[in-house]
Amino acid sequence: MIRRLKQWMQGSVGSQVAGEDVELRVLMVCMGNICRSPTAEGVLRERLRRAGLQHRVAVDSAGTLDHHAGEPPDPRALRHATLRGYDLSAQRARAVRAEDFTNFHWLLAMDEENLGWLQRKAPPGCAARVELLMPYARRFVGVQAVPDPYYGNAAGFERVLDLVEDACDGLLVRLQQELVTRPAD
Repeated sequence: MIRRLKQWMQGSVGSQVAGEDVELRVLMVCMGNICRSPTAEGVLRERLRRAGLQHRVAVDSAGTLDHHAGEPPDPRALRHATLRGYDLSAQRARAVRAEDFTNFHWLLAMDEENLGWLQRKAPPGCAARVELLMPYARRFVGVQAVPDPYYGNAAGFERVLDLVEDACDGLLVRLQQELVTRPAD
């Protein structure tokens, strides 16, 4: 209970990460945690719900910068996600924390810049997979980054959703495989 309250106070309202009974944890990471990573969190969360895996896999998001900490996702990200059936309204931005490298099995960056930041911050012997999200895509093969839509128009937010939906579909397959082969604790 205290851990859950502390996480809520640090800005991870709506996060499933506090659940002790989950088998896998995924952290989506972008720079400010108000556009791309909350979108990726919402999409993966919905994919997990549809697959009946929401109690086995936790998903959260964070930013490499903390200047938006405690803020909801960008209103444009909220609007475009809602139009596709994703609810991001409970999410609040937070920065990546040192314990994320031990609490999560995957830390998935939206682009090379954030991936490099995560790799530099990862402690020695880090067991978490620190990777890009887009290599899990099936339709957008070869696209390495989810572009930041912050300074753009509506089309940028739609592009983010297209890319993230595709990558999360591929990631879901990978998570399902991991759950099948994962040894019981």
